[in-house]
Amino acid sequence: MAILSQGVGYAVVLGIGLFFSAFMVGLTWIQNRYTRYKPTTAAEFTSASHSVKPGLIASGIVSAWTWAAVSYSSQTLIPLLQSSAVAYKFGISGPWWYGAGATVQILLFAQNAAKLKINAPHAHTFLEVIRCRWPGKAAHFTMGFFAFATNIIVSSMLMTGGSATVTDLTGVPTPAACMLIPVGVVIYVLIGGMRASLVADYIHTAFLFAIILTFSFVTYATSQYIGSPGKMYELLQQAAKDHPISGNAGGSYLTMRSKSGLIFGVLNIVGNFATVYNDQAYWQRAIASEPVSTTTGFLIGGSAWIAIPLGFATTLGLAAVALEKFPVYPNYPNLLTPGQVGAGLPAPTAAAALLGKGGGALMLVLLFLAVTSAASAELVAVSSIVTYDIYVPYINPKATEKQILWVDHVSIVAYGIIMGILGVIFFYVGISMGWLYEFMGVVLGAAVCPIAFSIMSSKANKWGCIAGAWCGLAAGIIAWLVTTSTLNGGAITIDTTFQDYPMLAGNLASIGVGGIITVVSAYMWPENFDFESTRALHAHSESPAEEAAEAAEEGSEKDGKDEVPPVALKSAAASVDPLADIALSDESAQRAGLERAYKIAVWVSVGLFVLLILVIPLPLFFSSYIFPEKGFTAWVAICIAWIFYGSIAVVLYPIFESRHALKEIFGAIVRDAFGGGLRSAQKVDA
Repeated sequence: MAILSQGVGYAVVLGIGLFFSAFMVGLTWIQNRYTRYKPTTAAEFTSASHSVKPGLIASGIVSAWTWAAVSYSSQTLIPLLQSSAVAYKFGISGPWWYGAGATVQILLFAQNAAKLKINAPHAHTFLEVIRCRWPGKAAHFTMGFFAFATNIIVSSMLMTGGSATVTDLTGVPTPAACMLIPVGVVIYVLIGGMRASLVADYIHTAFLFAIILTFSFVTYATSQYIGSPGKMYELLQQAAKDHPISGNAGGSYLTMRSKSGLIFGVLNIVGNFATVYNDQAYWQRAIASEPVSTTTGFLIGGSAWIAIPLGFATTLGLAAVALEKFPVYPNYPNLLTPGQVGAGLPAPTAAAALLGKGGGALMLVLLFLAVTSAASAELVAVSSIVTYDIYVPYINPKATEKQILWVDHVSIVAYGIIMGILGVIFFYVGISMGWLYEFMGVVLGAAVCPIAFSIMSSKANKWGCIAGAWCGLAAGIIAWLVTTSTLNGGAITIDTTFQDYPMLAGNLASIGVGGIITVVSAYMWPENFDFESTRALHAHSESPAEEAAEAAEEGSEKDGKDEVPPVALKSAAASVDPLADIALSDESAQRAGLERAYKIAVWVSVGLFVLLILVIPLPLFFSSYIFPEKGFTAWVAICIAWIFYGSIAVVLYPIFESRHALKEIFGAIVRDAFGGGLRSAQKVDA
């Protein structure tokens, strides 16, 4: 169902991609000239000098996570489309389980982010921390396998889903879209690194919320076909009479009592733990953030992100149902087929019915930005792992900063090409991306608890974590296949393995067995690790004391004398620098602040988990409550209010928190442009 021409498709994929590349090149030049952060240093390129404020981190989280939690499909994986497809299939329960079921991982990850800053504040990757904690290759290679598997699966789904979206909306050949989508992303990440990726994420997120608000107001306020929640309610009531939903209370679209919706919610929760906890992209954001505000970024991002699937799907997913009797409906007089629903077409269908080709164009831009944002996060994540977990420890332990940056750059270009190739391969093989999305939890869920415990818990046992990961993987696959065989008379095919109960069994067994082994081993054979070695990892200071220590070390090597032990160097540095004690005091105060932030993150994230997953949906499910018109109107109002909250939290707040730096940069640009010159003191800590 090509709503737009191929020319529009190529213009979006290449034109917008290259525009953002040029725009980000300009911003990177401004960063180089007017701030103290230079992407020519490894620390800035891979981790933004650990200095990013919480608002920008939250915006980056929202942008990077948009692909996954709104992109499940039985035929393909299409970002931002499938949340509307589950609304079309399950009614209002679909958007809720999509949003709540995939935001809790981000909220709970705030705890991991705080512990990472406490236990390894200068690390480049979470795998580095594991290698430092447990020297040797067993644990490092085990968790590295699951990390790379996560990146590969996520990237494959991004490219296949993004290209399929472009093909469905414009007719551009899928292989061409696969290879062209990464081009612009690679360019701006290659030039600006992590900070450029986060700034691009912010711009993408701003567009994302603007477009979602546009669709919401058109649907519920100005559309001649719907125009109000009351009219939507009437149309959904009629749709339930014409084709009731099997497994829903009264066949209604207006109830949380949906058996299939609940099963999908469980699969969504379990599977998405793996795509967050195993993915360096999210650890990368924790690493890049300011230490004191790490948890804030994740809590803001998680609470804002839920507005996207909830608001988007409650608008376009339900509109696709409500508008199917109107001649403006692209499929009129036919309903969408199961294949079209599985391909995520309810949203573009509703957009075209509401706004014509303009709606289709907005959808294309929206989806393209979602894919490229997530792709940039994966590029930075993979390049960091290749550099700091393969090249430096195993190939060139004495690598210079220039060599490290070179490997980073090569990795970004190489993985950009690999992403495109993966998309083409999955397209031609014909493997269902929806199948892969649900199967992902079976394969990757086993490593969730081992990875989290290795970073967070002093009691974690090395061999318990390793055994938990591999045994959980085996248990997940066995449970998945045995359930499939039992329910289908021994028939194990692509279709039978994709059924709800086999996937549910595999997902739960994988994360459950992995978690049980990890937790039991930690408390039966605790290691009581003190994390001192991980806290010392890359603990470089720019103070004169550190420079003196480095100079002393270099001098001893040049003179041919024995190297001075690092501890002795630090002690010597402290003895000649009166500021060293202050630095140590600041570090202790910072750690105490992070401990407090961790406790807050535990209470807030667990509280929101209970509220979003238990308190709100389950009573509505078990009571078989069907919303009346006023109740549905209130539900829509809450969804739109949440969109506004998300817009404020991740679009306006990042500008507010950086207002002083932006003012100084703008002033410096004006003075520079009119001959005032740029003084070194004007370098901004942006």
